[in-house]
Amino acid sequence: MSTTTEQLAGISATTLLRFATAGSVDDGKSTLVGRLLHDSKSVLTDQLEAVEHASRSRGQETPDLALLTDGLRAEREQGITIDVAYRYFATARRRFILADTPGHVQYTRNMVTGASTAELAVVLVDARNGVVEQTRRHAAVAALLRVPHVVLAVNKMDLVDYAEPVFAAIAEEFTAYAASLGVPEITAIPISALAGDNVVEPSANMDWYGGPTVLEHLETVPVSHDLTGCHARLPVQYVIRPQTVEHPDYRGYAGQIAAGTFRVGEQVTVLPAGRTSKIAGIDLLGESVDIAWTPQSVTLLLEDDIDISRGDLIVPSGDAPATTQDVEATVCHVADQPLTVGQRVLLKHTTRTVKAIVKEIPSRLTLDDLSQHPNPGHLVANDIGLVKVRTAEPLALDSYADSRRTGSFLLIDPADGTTLAAGMAGDSFATTAEAVHVADDEGWDF
Repeated sequence: MSTTTEQLAGISATTLLRFATAGSVDDGKSTLVGRLLHDSKSVLTDQLEAVEHASRSRGQETPDLALLTDGLRAEREQGITIDVAYRYFATARRRFILADTPGHVQYTRNMVTGASTAELAVVLVDARNGVVEQTRRHAAVAALLRVPHVVLAVNKMDLVDYAEPVFAAIAEEFTAYAASLGVPEITAIPISALAGDNVVEPSANMDWYGGPTVLEHLETVPVSHDLTGCHARLPVQYVIRPQTVEHPDYRGYAGQIAAGTFRVGEQVTVLPAGRTSKIAGIDLLGESVDIAWTPQSVTLLLEDDIDISRGDLIVPSGDAPATTQDVEATVCHVADQPLTVGQRVLLKHTTRTVKAIVKEIPSRLTLDDLSQHPNPGHLVANDIGLVKVRTAEPLALDSYADSRRTGSFLLIDPADGTTLAAGMAGDSFATTAEAVHVADDEGWDF
């Protein structure tokens, strides 16, 4: 079986949108998601009955739609969202994977998880409170993660008498802030998640607003999946050598294509070693194909028998990233324990995990005015800052702006496997502060 370029172009026009919701505590994220699911008829009858029963037991006359997403017992008892809740639903125009992320500052780290694969982020703001620090933090995370589309949902408009000046002032402040972070597209929508205004159906209470509803925007926002124009990357996850009578000489390199496309006959380079060969064949789901693309899981066969193992990266020879042991990146710190200069860590990049040392923390971002606090010495939970890391082995990192998959990494505590920070390599909206010299740590001196 072979796959043509025409078939590839047809598949690139996907109808799937991954999006995340974020916002400060009590801004109404879970209610918005519940309203979205309810009004788009994406809730099963037994789910709705369970929500109605739970709402009545709490003395509420109408169903609390937030319970459709607040699945943990602690979330229901406290009335807050703690974990990322994923929901899958579809309309006639598009399929959706939704990540409802927590609003409390303590759980900002969870937003990094939810938004890391999102193509759109919905940031909620309480119309009574306007833009607050957590709103700015979520906008900063969305910008760092290169989420291409951001929706500002100004919620609880019913509590400010649906006043257009209130919405306009909030939209202007947020748009200016997000634009300064480099967010490419910002759409502001006035809503009431509780009443259903402008969520799925247009609001009769805000005739001054002529834009789309939240669902209409989600259904029509352009989502680019340019599978042919990306830097092709295949992190090797497993080397397949059956050594059976039927396949005595079979040697395949299996993994999920992180970006781009691979074709039979293409010259490729294996990093970090730098050895080159040609693709002799591509196996996909037990069949041979001529071309494969992200996010397919495939097995590549090469013409030459070269040393390749888990963690290596197969790339086109004419489009290979530079390898380095000195990583400069912006990180979102997600662990309870701080990240400190001189700390020994593990760096996980795609399928490769190497030892590393935090050599410098040049700056920490101040969210109020986007200024840099130079040389803080450490980062604590929910901090965003610049770090310089020295690795024990070379890594083939892309810029995160070019590839969200191969430009990202995790810093991990080698003692217990705790994730310390999520990193984005290359340029961000942050500026590099003056470097400081850090002495090598005995035993991890690279």
